[in-house]
Amino acid sequence: MDRRTGHRFQLPPPTGPMVHPWTRTDTATFLVIGLLALITRFFRLTAATGDGTPVFDEKHYVPQAWDMVRSSGNPVTGGIEANPGYGLVVHPPLAKQLIAYGETLFGYTPMGWRLSTAVFGVATVILVMALTRRLTGSPVATAAAGLLAVVEGVLLVSSRFGMLDIFQAFFVVAAAYCLARDFAQVWDRYHRAWTDGTLRAVPSAFGPRAGFRWWRFGCGILLGMTLSIKWSGLYYMAFFGVLTVCLDIWLRHHYRIARPLTGMIVRDAVPAFASIVVVPVLVYAWSWRAWFASETGVYRHSAVNGDISPDSPLTRLPDALAGWLYYHHRVLDFHASLTSSSGHSHPWDSKPWSWLAATRPILYYSQTGLSCGDDTCRRMVILFGNPAVWWLTVPVVLWGLWCLIIRRDLRFAVPVTGFMAGWLPWLVAYDRQMYFFYATAMVPFTVILLGITLAQIARAGNTVQSRLPGFPVPRDLTTGGLGVICYLALTVTLFLYFLPILYGFRITDSHFESMMWLRSWK
Repeated sequence: MDRRTGHRFQLPPPTGPMVHPWTRTDTATFLVIGLLALITRFFRLTAATGDGTPVFDEKHYVPQAWDMVRSSGNPVTGGIEANPGYGLVVHPPLAKQLIAYGETLFGYTPMGWRLSTAVFGVATVILVMALTRRLTGSPVATAAAGLLAVVEGVLLVSSRFGMLDIFQAFFVVAAAYCLARDFAQVWDRYHRAWTDGTLRAVPSAFGPRAGFRWWRFGCGILLGMTLSIKWSGLYYMAFFGVLTVCLDIWLRHHYRIARPLTGMIVRDAVPAFASIVVVPVLVYAWSWRAWFASETGVYRHSAVNGDISPDSPLTRLPDALAGWLYYHHRVLDFHASLTSSSGHSHPWDSKPWSWLAATRPILYYSQTGLSCGDDTCRRMVILFGNPAVWWLTVPVVLWGLWCLIIRRDLRFAVPVTGFMAGWLPWLVAYDRQMYFFYATAMVPFTVILLGITLAQIARAGNTVQSRLPGFPVPRDLTTGGLGVICYLALTVTLFLYFLPILYGFRITDSHFESMMWLRSWK
């Protein structure tokens, strides 16, 4: 109400969700960038091996997956990880189960143990584009994010070795996509209810119920799969859970419900907890089905054979459940002991703050001292971040926070939350021994933030007038758009420049040294 005139303001109706119809440009973008992802992930996929054997941490997960293949008798439960060489399996089974599918098709060969990671690497690029398009509807943002995901070295190398991280990145992005779809769907439900008057007819100050939310349920399933890859999936459960609560409060406030916070607690909290916490835990337990069905799994009968202390409360539980929880206790002790303060060190150890600029990559494969005529050559594969992407990580995340908090631009909510979930918790455990591949699940959200920001830049500036004969430019190309083109060209150029250490090409030692711009890179 205006205090001077006594007139009531007429508030504008709440805005509805943006609708982005699929176009031929979208089809072309997904086909072209999807093909590039397929080529880059499968090119020379089996080249970097130790005389045909696994390399780096493949030595842990590839034999465990092969154990699953050999011990599998029931197609529902699958096989188990005997892990005779290392005594304890320290990660949940899902990623090894996925690797085992490739080994079932191609045997204990490089193609067998790398097929699934390459497929999931391609799918991760496509999901990055799908999520970017869902958030923005911008062809520029979608294409830019997809191209950056193709030429980013961490996503590339993670897709080409039989390890765990690309699986987690895929399921995290898939869960984020479902969360974005859930928000859009519930927003549409609220807007339809507002438009037809049913929302304003609800007498309760808490507002209406949103109905069953299948996309959020799907998000919970995917978060359970993330947790079944690595326990760091708990971070994404926590952060995405907070995000869905905040978005529910925003929607109730947006549609002028009298008590949005209380309404969220009364109407949404229990279903949200069920979807984001209960469902993932159930999916996680299901991933251990082969262990429960076995008789020879690690610690399967710990309560009976004396592994568990008689004084432990676990002895009061059924044998299988007691052994399962004891197994988790042992894994937790193993991870907790890997700290710098306790004397553990590794030449490629890195801390979370170094991930922000990719200052400490990690060596996956190496052959040195090779003869190249008068020169000495080497072949190396390094989990190496494209500098054009990683050196903009801090600025683009800060820009995303600014747009989200100050400008209230909800397009940044999901990628900022996903990035923070993959980075902030590791700061708390900074004393733990860590490696750069822990940052793999962060990368999709970095390139999505870059894609959205590049689309903003592309609309800025004056229209470019071509003065060079034979070089016509689009009528609507701005100076900002020209800058975006130059930046994307730079990322592709750097990708090609660092190609030898991403694919393990034979190069001279002097060539390798010329690529090591920072001392910490080697």
